[in-house]
Amino acid sequence: MLVNATHINLLHVCHRELWLHYHGIRMEQNSQTVAEGKLIGETSYSERAQKYTELALDGVKIDFYDPKEQVVHEVKKSDKVEEAHIAQVKYYLYVLKNNGIENPSAIIEYPKLRQRQIVEWEDGDTKKVEHWKEKVIEICSHKDCPPLLYSRFCRSCSYFDFCYTEE
Repeated sequence: MLVNATHINLLHVCHRELWLHYHGIRMEQNSQTVAEGKLIGETSYSERAQKYTELALDGVKIDFYDPKEQVVHEVKKSDKVEEAHIAQVKYYLYVLKNNGIENPSAIIEYPKLRQRQIVEWEDGDTKKVEHWKEKVIEICSHKDCPPLLYSRFCRSCSYFDFCYTEE
């Protein structure tokens, strides 16, 4: 089973969304929140595409990578699920390290908030990321979808209608 950075992000947000996404049930195309996030990512740093490289390796796609400084740049709409954002870029750093990049780092940028967070690789991160990968595989291997989470994030989730529609 191929684990990617989106899976790692969703592991930290909602196991149900992770399972649905992995099994090909996608609702992002109907979400205003997702569309707004994409627009922010595409328009906030217009010069970025010329300055940095898109990098695809081992099942991950990093939109903005600075090979000279070995820095991943990740743009996010809000910091509501900051833990998931950090886990996602830690997974990028894990993949880079496994492919011979020494001392990679990441910057998560929140243009609407005018904030940025630097994420460095730390001792113990390899073990942490490998545990996340195992957890993703465990959740996605189940034949049944995990139960509803009933989280404060549900209202803005692209799967809200799917999860909360009465049969």
